Amino acid sequence: MVVSLSALAGLIAAGVFLILVLFTIPLLVRMTKAVKEANKALQSTDEAIKKLTDDVDGLLDQTSSLLDKTNSLMADVDNKMQTLDPVVKAAADLGESVSAVNASSRKMAKRVSNAHIGRTGFVSSVLTSLLARRKRRRGED
Repeated sequence: MVVSLSALAGLIAAGVFLILVLFTIPLLVRMTKAVKEANKALQSTDEAIKKLTDDVDGLLDQTSSLLDKTNSLMADVDNKMQTLDPVVKAAADLGESVSAVNASSRKMAKRVSNAHIGRTGFVSSVLTSLLARRKRRRGED
């Protein structure tokens, strides 16, 4: 049996192709496993993203509700502050008045303490003021 050169070339090509396929099969198996792992990772990531999206949606709903409550609370506080403004102003005015009365009473106490009125001096000053008042009422002054 005589084999022609073209048949021998075809036989060599078939053998090389067989060796190539045999070396490629483990590579394809490893690539398939890697693709499956990547697919699992993508599915896991997709599930995590969905859960995160749901959590963020819930958080945004709660934040919106909290902001609404905060806005109504701030409006209420603003309204009450406007109501209290006159009270605060009146208290400030009262404080100024009390301060003025204190200053006057200090002045008066200082005058009285500086007068050095004795018993007879006190009685005579009282009598003098009573007599002066009587004269003023009669129109003699």
